[in-house]
Amino acid sequence: MTRTLLVIGASGQLGQCVARGAVGQGWRVVGTFHRAPLETLPIDWRELDLTDVRMVEALIADIPPDAVVNAALQMTQPWIWPVNAGGAAAVALATARIGARLIHISSDAIFDGEQSPYTEADDPSPITVYGGSKAAAETAVRAIMPAAAVIRTSLLIADDPLDKHSRMALDIAQGLRPEKLFTDEFRCPIAAIDLAAAILELIDLPVTGILNVVGADAVSRYELGQLVTRRHGLDPNALLPATLAASGLHRPADIRLDISRATALLKTRLRGVREFLGDNGTF
Repeated sequence: MTRTLLVIGASGQLGQCVARGAVGQGWRVVGTFHRAPLETLPIDWRELDLTDVRMVEALIADIPPDAVVNAALQMTQPWIWPVNAGGAAAVALATARIGARLIHISSDAIFDGEQSPYTEADDPSPITVYGGSKAAAETAVRAIMPAAAVIRTSLLIADDPLDKHSRMALDIAQGLRPEKLFTDEFRCPIAAIDLAAAILELIDLPVTGILNVVGADAVSRYELGQLVTRRHGLDPNALLPATLAASGLHRPADIRLDISRATALLKTRLRGVREFLGDNGTF
């Protein structure tokens, strides 16, 4: 019997990868969108407003799915808290009512960057509104559905469609944007296809609670930009370095995540960014 997967935020970067991978594995996939469906994905599209609790409940009860992946996020005010925190709680409540498996996607932005690298045992210490909303979402999901898996991840890198971090680096290298890239801001970027594969694997694994799933390499924003420009045949010297410390911006500098637990649990290999953006790297 064909199983049904509901992907919340299927029109987003990660949601697309999860939905595409699930279709390839034989799932019936229902995907939600808020602004517009991605018509190139052969799935059952449903419009969803995550701030509408009754709409969330009705959708999940109507399907009903065997598993739910909540890959939706919002980084624009005033919707950051209602979507990221309130929406996550609504999805968890509705999923718990039907007894489906829930994979909730969180972020490394829940940390302040003062005690890196972070393990699953480290408590959130957000210093941004977005980080606070994702930390609140974790608390809600874990309280409502202790059996859910909560995935903490980092910057997503992809070729099709090109991710926003790569696009920014390429625009800067071509003189289309004036920004500089920080040499003292560290992340563990992950190929969207690798994260999607890990998520689909976790659906059938008895893993609950927090799990760090990021790429094996920690790189600065500046090094990431250099890797991206080389991959796309542009001159990395066109990128200008700067420091977060001197910028006056208030955001975490070093939020590397420890993936020891994930590498022990998963068959999916969590490649480092230097590998999948290198000369012979592939997505």
